[in-house]
Amino acid sequence: MILCCSTPMIPGDTLTAQAELLRDWGYDAIAVFQPVELWNASVRSELAELETRTGVRPVEFVLVGDIYGHAMSDDADLRRRCRDMYRETADVCAELGLVTEIEYQYGPQDPMPLFDPYQQLTAAQNDEFTAFYRELLDRVAGSDGAVLLEPLNRYESRYLNSVADNLAVLAQVQHPNAGLLPDTFHMSIEEANIPDALRAAGDQVRHVHLGDSNRLLPGGGALDWPAIFQALHEIDYRGAVNLECSTSGDPARTLPQTAALLRELIGA
Repeated sequence: MILCCSTPMIPGDTLTAQAELLRDWGYDAIAVFQPVELWNASVRSELAELETRTGVRPVEFVLVGDIYGHAMSDDADLRRRCRDMYRETADVCAELGLVTEIEYQYGPQDPMPLFDPYQQLTAAQNDEFTAFYRELLDRVAGSDGAVLLEPLNRYESRYLNSVADNLAVLAQVQHPNAGLLPDTFHMSIEEANIPDALRAAGDQVRHVHLGDSNRLLPGGGALDWPAIFQALHEIDYRGAVNLECSTSGDPARTLPQTAALLRELIGA
């Protein structure tokens, strides 16, 4: 497995500076969550040259901003701008062989769905979502890039919360550049048993986000990390395990400590 960390967790004003820190702290790869308002040709060039410059490999790329997560919005202008951002993201992933993710929606839910989880898409919602998903997948077709589905917890999305529901969408699209991006924090809310859900996903798992039950670094919450990594070993997962959570303190101290912990789990 490839040990990775997300840019919002890393100090530094440039991707190069952040990657150099990760290299020194024991990481193999970097996941770039790039503010769309700061995205330009210079940053794109830096991203393309990052592994050559630093030895740290970019594996995930996401353009982020206020319009993120609104690809299915009822607001036509918001939906268009969000989809254009996702298209740009997919094109970068196709060029550089990176993964990105898409969700039906993303953001705090109001009213909060406390007692009505696992809502199902209507036939019309499903058709529109899968059509846009296929469009993005076709943009990365023939490359090493991938557009993945990330199950989100019920407080951040009203639909596609479970691994099982996302696997059903993947069965519909049947695309070689599709797959699943399980996030252990979201799974801690929505899955009865995280290792069993990972086993059920099997070879559909293409990338993994790590965060403990309280969205702190692994070991800072209640999750059974040896059991989670045992399941990843059982499905022969060899991709990136990417920290996407809080550093819960000084990253110069906590991120090297977490790298050591994860190395033990990967090697167990």
